[in-house]
Amino acid sequence: MVTVIGVRFRTAGKIYYFSPGKLEIKNGDHVIVETARGIEYGHVVLGNRDVEDNKVVQPLKAVIRMANKDDIAREEANRKKEKDAFKICQEKIRKHKLEMKLIDVEYTFDNNKILFYFTADGRIDFRELVKDLASVFKTRIELRQVGVRDETKIVGGVGICGRALCCHSYLSEFIPVSIKMAKEQNLSLNPTKISGVCGRLMCCLKNEEETYEYLNSKLPGVGDYVTTDDGLKGEVQSVNVLRQLVKVIVTVEKDEKEIREYKVEQLKFKPRRRKGKGEQAEDHELKKLEALEKKEGKSKLNE
Repeated sequence: MVTVIGVRFRTAGKIYYFSPGKLEIKNGDHVIVETARGIEYGHVVLGNRDVEDNKVVQPLKAVIRMANKDDIAREEANRKKEKDAFKICQEKIRKHKLEMKLIDVEYTFDNNKILFYFTADGRIDFRELVKDLASVFKTRIELRQVGVRDETKIVGGVGICGRALCCHSYLSEFIPVSIKMAKEQNLSLNPTKISGVCGRLMCCLKNEEETYEYLNSKLPGVGDYVTTDDGLKGEVQSVNVLRQLVKVIVTVEKDEKEIREYKVEQLKFKPRRRKGKGEQAEDHELKKLEALEKKEGKSKLNE
């Protein structure tokens, strides 16, 4: 076991482990640490705790010090300078007539580097822009192109649920989301209904996936044939996943058909789910949406 603390460098960013040494550090404290980018000011989200050795990437860097008043003042000054740098960079982009959208600017704590995050439809030749910015700021300049999911994570916003976006408020990393999750939850496969602000599938589709998989495994599929506890046979018309209710088209006296609702315990059927009627058309839409998702590629923003 090894004692570590968890530190974040941006809202809902990835958590990095550092060694607290002899310091007693609590949640909510601020620390100064050394990272691959240089000296950074971080927010502690996990206080001193012991974790298994295999969960820590060695070598584990130690905390330099607890943040003092001067460090806090410097961090606030950096945030103000970022706003000015944002405006300057936008002017330079217009000057060089580059087809790119500036998203965010970030100063490292020691001012050793300035990072400019942007989006663009394709590759951008920003070599002249970098030279221009370096002559203005007299420090190292890094331009980093990010995808639409990363843009939304940085900028933030409100989802169709009326709450702050998951990726901006608490999701430290993007989780794999597929159109099959929407299908499993009986949601509309219309892209406008299941896409988030970023235009990609909503991250929250993952939240209830396991619950729906478990509940669906106990139900017959639409179009399956079942036997009821009152001795009737029929075809499943629809299912209510959360209430575990099934509507069945049963044949009663004189070949008359009725739609009756049963609890799943009242039915006998093969446990293996099969495709029901009408699902082939949905599968065509499924393939189209999955092809769209593949175009996104991997996330380029690590923090």
